[in-house]
Amino acid sequence: MTPFRFIQVETARGVQTITLNRPEKRNALSPELIDELILVLDETSVCDCGVVILTGAGSAFCAGLDMEHLETMNARTVEQHRRDSENMARVLRTLYEFPKPVIAAVNGPAIAGGMGLATLCDFTYAVPDARFGYTEVRVGFVPAIVASFLTRQIGEKRTRELLLSGRIVKADEACRLGLVTRIVQPEDLLAEAHALAQSLLLNSPQAMRAVKELLARHSADQLDEEIEGAIAANALQRSTEDFREGVRAFLEHRRPEWPSVNVHAKEHEHVKV
Repeated sequence: MTPFRFIQVETARGVQTITLNRPEKRNALSPELIDELILVLDETSVCDCGVVILTGAGSAFCAGLDMEHLETMNARTVEQHRRDSENMARVLRTLYEFPKPVIAAVNGPAIAGGMGLATLCDFTYAVPDARFGYTEVRVGFVPAIVASFLTRQIGEKRTRELLLSGRIVKADEACRLGLVTRIVQPEDLLAEAHALAQSLLLNSPQAMRAVKELLARHSADQLDEEIEGAIAANALQRSTEDFREGVRAFLEHRRPEWPSVNVHAKEHEHVKV
């Protein structure tokens, strides 16, 4: 197994545990962490383990994209933004179509891209204090890549409500929505995840792989088209003034002053005249 800087990997009794390991940054997804996650998932897909557990170090599961990194992206081209978007899409789709069962052990907040990681796993165990939310619109971003997956999970109406409001969902509501499989006390989280993993190891690995391949094929062609459009929308949004202002406001702990509000106001005044 490749040595990693931001990921810890442990294998025991046929189960590989992958831990996001940037606790000082609430396991925020930097480009380096995303690259490592792609690599570790590729290696895990062909290793001897039969089940995977994904969790986070410290008090958070994953806070989403690293906002401090995003602040440095103003000078980047649309093509560079597109590569970043493609990498995030690859991580999410890899989890969605992973050939082995994957259990998310959500030990704390799972926000934006972190919510995608947590809820695209086959099983999502979460502590009572876990929080979930696609908060991208609050910083002028578009949760484009997750939209296709979320619509399949909870339907279009609920997807619209979560993505447009950007609100935070508590673990019990996420469970009612079908995004969380089970709520587990913090002291029992990893033990319960491993207990589930051991029960899955009693099943036929070939049959479980066949089930996952069958489910993936149901939506493969449509996902190809939808994710391509999502990557383009994601990359384009990163070059907007609202996104730049949203990231600055987040890092400066203030309310954003959306440039698009002024643009729309001027357009409205012109129409009235």
